[in-house]
Amino acid sequence: MSTQHREDLRQSILTSGYHPNSVLSALDDAIGTEPVVSFVSHHAPTFDRDEIRRHMTVVVLTPSRVILTHTDEHPGDALLPEPYTTTSAEAVSTNRITSVVVSRIVASESDTLREVVLTIGWGTVSRIDLEPARCEDPDCEADHGYSGAIASDDFSLRISAAADGGQAVDRVLKFARLLNEATIGGGQ
Repeated sequence: MSTQHREDLRQSILTSGYHPNSVLSALDDAIGTEPVVSFVSHHAPTFDRDEIRRHMTVVVLTPSRVILTHTDEHPGDALLPEPYTTTSAEAVSTNRITSVVVSRIVASESDTLREVVLTIGWGTVSRIDLEPARCEDPDCEADHGYSGAIASDDFSLRISAAADGGQAVDRVLKFARLLNEATIGGGQ
């Protein structure tokens, strides 16, 4: 079964056509000999003024780790005059995962799942949301400082049924279920 998942991952990257050799090379190095339990690949264009830039995210679950790769393309610059890509790979032990958040966006009228946002936290990146603290007195002009929250925000991926297809949404949900199972009891 894991051999099939690895082949499915390879085919998904080849089908995207987005620098498959760079993406596959980074994943092969990061995954090593571990079997692939599940994966999500997401190819997304971004618009930067007059240019379209593309980005590829691949998230792989192995029996012991979550591997995240990001591939971006860049125009030539002073160091590299021709266009180039960068690919980074990060491997996080499942016992380090502190949160798996799945946000579902559902159309109210049809009860149809439209989008899924998967957020995985392991304590490397945190986001602080602050807002001015207020009191109950509408005439109060005192400075009450700030209140807020700190949220783990190491990785987030948004998949839309309209843009990516219903199968992509289903794949993210399956991946999240398997990741949640892998992190039960500290990734045992």
